Amino acid sequence: MVEHGGVTTDLTEILEAALGAFEEGIAVLDADSRVLLWNHAAAAISGYQSAEMIARELPGGFFHEDPHPQTHHNFGFAERPLPVHLLHHQGYTFPAMLRRTALRNSLGKRSGTLLRFHSTDEIDVLPHGETEEDGVLDHHIQQSQTSLEEMLNATWREWRSAAAPFGLMWLTVDQAATLRRTHGRDACEAMLGIVERTLLHGLGHAEVLGRWGAHEFLVLCHESTAEMLESRARHLRETASTAEFRWWGDRIAISVSIGAAQAEEDETLPGLLSRARGKMQSMFGADDTENEIQN
Repeated sequence: MVEHGGVTTDLTEILEAALGAFEEGIAVLDADSRVLLWNHAAAAISGYQSAEMIARELPGGFFHEDPHPQTHHNFGFAERPLPVHLLHHQGYTFPAMLRRTALRNSLGKRSGTLLRFHSTDEIDVLPHGETEEDGVLDHHIQQSQTSLEEMLNATWREWRSAAAPFGLMWLTVDQAATLRRTHGRDACEAMLGIVERTLLHGLGHAEVLGRWGAHEFLVLCHESTAEMLESRARHLRETASTAEFRWWGDRIAISVSIGAAQAEEDETLPGLLSRARGKMQSMFGADDTENEIQN
């Protein structure tokens, strides 16, 4: 309870009301792994009601980790969604995606855990960019993907409710994969860093740029028409080509392939992303004089 200006506020009730609005299952556990909060979506997804969960530990085997070694070692506390199987109240399991975040007090001591989960049967998994050769991405790229996912989902809900203009550009740096093979990861990341900074200077109002894969970027746009989105994509492609990159004295010319797609009625967000990626991939490796931004 908090008192301010003679008014007493129950922060627990406010927090429960706020988290109840999420379509994603959310659970807050204390330091002993007992459930402190269980939102409506968590109950709808799992079949376990709040009264059954509060002050208790999660049922045994509630989250069954994916045994695949690529994801297993990252299971702990990761912001990027991880594949699991979730135990339903009726006894069956189903595929789900889980985020686990360690909660810490002001002294840095772990005070609990935040769980966020959804069924992959009900919510399509967003397509991401390519991983590196070892099948993983570094922490910087994972953070970028997580931030962009949150923006994507929020913008998508806004577009669905208010029909606000929304589009995507999926970019790949054409020379990145070859540079990584011939000169190593450090050279490739140095080039991608220069490209990212160059693209940031070319962004328009309210456009958002972030890494979406080992060699790929995603741009969120709010252009009113497909033609305007195409114009923006051409501008960013030209901007990227001005990036100056040298490695051990050699100047490496830079070009990017871009696929642009405007959100359409009756389309899903994964479908929009896949459409933008498909258009980008159709450009990849083509001669610069023949490349065209498709919409």
